[in-house]
Amino acid sequence: MGDKINHIDITEKAIVEGCINDDRHYQELLYKKYGAKMYNVCRSYATDRSQAMDFLQEGFIEVFKKIGSFRFEGSLEGWVRKVIVFRTIDALRKEQRYQEVINLQVDAGIILPEEYEIEEAKSKKEKLRELVNKLPGKAGLVLKLYVLEGLTHQEIADYLEISVGTSKSQLNRARTLLKENISFE
Repeated sequence: MGDKINHIDITEKAIVEGCINDDRHYQELLYKKYGAKMYNVCRSYATDRSQAMDFLQEGFIEVFKKIGSFRFEGSLEGWVRKVIVFRTIDALRKEQRYQEVINLQVDAGIILPEEYEIEEAKSKKEKLRELVNKLPGKAGLVLKLYVLEGLTHQEIADYLEISVGTSKSQLNRARTLLKENISFE
């Protein structure tokens, strides 16, 4: 085989084991495999591309630190995403910038009222992002975690150190505020 390893033959288990052993080659393989997807995840939380890259870098540092805790009980991609999202939220929490981090995409599951029509999809997406950015901090963050990350209210509550009821009420509040803001546009 020599120094080069055939990337097709490398299993996720081999990549994880290589990363546990701090092998830069395997760390690079993991990054190449998921970096672009995780950048898009980070981009949805960031205010600009530079911040998204910072989140991505910090997220992968965290992934490499915690890779030994991956138990192959779910997908590696899902585990990497979760680590990166939580690391990103930790960074945002430290900056106390909840209101600026929400960049919800139209196809993320929010249904707009029929009377709210904008000719171009791009305009809809940008308008929705603006509206979501204006949501009060935790309401917007809960909406993002629930809709984009697919977390349950229990997972959100555990992570944000709030009650399940608070998670549900913040999601409801976010949806209500979005509908109100959309109807006034």
